[in-house]
Amino acid sequence: MTTEVLDNPSSSRFEITVDGDLAGWVDYRVDGDVYALPHTRVLPAFEGRGIGSQLIVGALAQISERGGQVLPYCPFVPKVIRDHPEHLDLVPVDERPTFGL
Repeated sequence: MTTEVLDNPSSSRFEITVDGDLAGWVDYRVDGDVYALPHTRVLPAFEGRGIGSQLIVGALAQISERGGQVLPYCPFVPKVIRDHPEHLDLVPVDERPTFGL
């Protein structure tokens, strides 16, 4: 199984593919270097395989590479950040309590 996370700026979302098939996405709204992540979706055929976590980790890595920050409004995103604390620094310190981080 080959997965890839790519930014699709025309749809304002990071998408994950599995063996070339779209498996899910996380929507974003960007303001300067701040990415608000309001919604994550994994298609039913790909649920239960950790695809959502791979998607979020991949999106966070790309945002980090760009020097961005994250506002994780989707409740799934803070869970992934708690599981991968190396990405905690993407969330502004004063916003962390808002998201339970």
